[in-house]
Formats: sequence, C-alpha cells, structure tokens
Amino acid sequence: MLWAAVSAACAVIGPSFAEEPTDATVDQAVMMADSGPDTTLPSPMYVADPLDRDTFAAMPVGIGSGLAKSWPRWFAGASGLVMTRTLPAGTATMRPLGGTQLTTADAAANWPGGIDLHLGRWFGMRQQHAVEAIYWGVYNIGTSSSVTSGAGAIDAIPQASGVTVAGLPAATFLTGATAQQINRSDVVNDIEINWVYSLWDRPEFLPRERAVNLMWLAGFRFFQVGDTLTLQNGTGDPSLGGLDFDVATNNNIYGAQVGAKFDWRVLPMVRLNIVPKFMVGGNSITNTSSLVRTNGTYGTFTADGSPSQVHSTLGVFSWLGSVDTAVAWDVTDQWSLWMGYRVVGVGNIAQADGQWPTDITSPTSLSGIAAGSSTIVHGGFAGFEGRY
Repeated sequence: MLWAAVSAACAVIGPSFAEEPTDATVDQAVMMADSGPDTTLPSPMYVADPLDRDTFAAMPVGIGSGLAKSWPRWFAGASGLVMTRTLPAGTATMRPLGGTQLTTADAAANWPGGIDLHLGRWFGMRQQHAVEAIYWGVYNIGTSSSVTSGAGAIDAIPQASGVTVAGLPAATFLTGATAQQINRSDVVNDIEINWVYSLWDRPEFLPRERAVNLMWLAGFRFFQVGDTLTLQNGTGDPSLGGLDFDVATNNNIYGAQVGAKFDWRVLPMVRLNIVPKFMVGGNSITNTSSLVRTNGTYGTFTADGSPSQVHSTLGVFSWLGSVDTAVAWDVTDQWSLWMGYRVVGVGNIAQADGQWPTDITSPTSLSGIAAGSSTIVHGGFAGFEGRY
C-alpha cells in the first residue's frame, strides 16, 4: 500500500521521482497523499455551514449575525402616579342649619401620589412569551370639610338613640354641637401576575419594516378599593370632649383577567402604547362602623351592653376594566422613558358613603352592607423601564 501511494505521488510530481525512491522522497509522498485533494479557500463573504465540513453555505455574513445577538430577557420599571377617583352622591351628616348642610361629598377626593412597579422576563429563542408581576397603589385620597355654630345648634346625622356614652345618652354629644367636620381617606392597591404572548418575536425591539406589534395577556389580578369616613362632632364642653362616627368600607376584588398590549412605533425612537384589561372576580367586602369618643372609648348599646362597633362582611361578584395609554421614548436598547394616563372602572362595589345610617338604635342598625355602586380611578403616570 505504501508503494502504491509513493507511485501515485511520483506520477503527480514528475517522472524524475519514479525511479528508486529515497527516504526523503517517500516521506514527502506520504505527506502529500495524506493531505487529500487540492482545496480552495472560500470567499471572505461566506461563512462555513456548521453541518457540512466539506462545503460552505451560501449565506452572507451579515444575515446570520443577528441570530447570535444577546437580546435582553429581564425587564423592570418604576413610575410615579398622581391619581384621584369619582365618589358617589353625598349623604347628609347634619340637619340643615340656616341653609348650610354638610355631606360626605364635601370630603372630596384629591390627587395624591402613588407608585407603580413591575418586573418580568421573556422566554424562548424568539422571546414571544413572558411572565410579569405588577404592583401599583395610591394612598390617602381625600380631603376634609367642616362647619361651626357659635350657638351650638348643629344636630348630627346619625343620631344614636340606642347608645350611651360615658353613662350619658349619645344625644348629649350629637345634638346642639358647636362644630362638625367630615374627613375622607381612601386607598387603592393593585397586584397582577400575567402571562404575555407576542404575535411576533422580540416585541421590545420592533424592526424597521414592522411598525406595530400586538401582544395578548392573561393572569391573576387583585384590586382593592378602601374608603374611610370620619365624622367629628364637637360639643363645646371640654369636660365631655367630642364624639366621632367612623365608617371604613373595604373591597377586595380578585380573579382572572385578560387583556392586550398594542405598540405602534410612530417615530424611530418613539412608541405609542395602549394596554386594555378586563376582569370579573369575587369581591370580599368588609365594613366597620363605630361610635367612639375622641379618647378612644366606645359607646355602649343599651340593648345588650356591647360596644358601639359593628363589623360586617359580604361576598359579591364585581367587574373591573382598565386602559393605560402612554408614549414611550426608547433612549437605548436597554432604557426607555414614558408618560401616560390610566383609567380604571370598578363596578358592583360598596362605598362608605352608602353605609351611612340615620339613627343607631341597636347593633343591627349598623350591620349589613349595601353594594351596587361604582367608581372610576384615574390619573397620570411617568417613569422608566430597564432591560438587561
């Protein structure tokens, strides 16, 4: 076999080596036989096919390089919120006095601040699937309003014909008062865990040839709307002090939601973003109503001697729909800034204004919850998102 290889090599390099071979010529012939057929280096504009060592794929270098790019998978952001909410029609907290009558609506909703946080991750080679967690909340929504009467002629609503306070009838504190003030402090909290599916790959990096992108989402949502109303009545007698009536109503809505995310790149670095969501869920409602002195001592029901504080619960189905509309500026591939407006409508809930009694005669007069009202929470937000 060796002589066959030597003979073949000699036939290639010329007849002068076909005679008696030397050790050097034999080594040279073996080396040339092992090197295989003559090869031609590929053009620099082609890359080797990884599945075929003997051929080269006809793919330009620039086309395949994007597939190897390390796209960010994690995303997180934070925004500041300034929001308010709509309120139901007010309930009177005093009998008319010279054309003046205070109501719960006089404790209006203001525009306090809040925070919005989210964290998520994309999965898969094309990054079409993601899981995201969201929290946002607004606190201390509400204001105060008051009236005074030098003659001590303010009669509160509710009266409490079935309650004694410090051994005295509650009417001692609730009629002929010199001052009255109504205070509101509401809270809104939202928690979401969503699965997101994009119709196209890498939705956070829209190519030039596709200016729009659509994503679907589905997940779990918890939404809280809490109202607290406090009516302060001043007797004008420092030895007696004041008497407060408190109503705290809380809606805890939880269930499945569906929604979408729409992106439209209106400019090379600017996107219009719209996120509608809808849910129907169970609502665990609580309400606590109490008649208590400013020193923290509760009144007493004359019927059974129990403290003048009643806690009630109710379970109903409620619905929620929300829309976020924002403009995002993609500063870099890793950072974006945005600002927008959020509107959340919530239906079939209970609110503190609707739990206001006219007379407290027994524990049953404070028990029970009236649901069926609605509210709209809305306001602006601005913040940033980072991708890594």
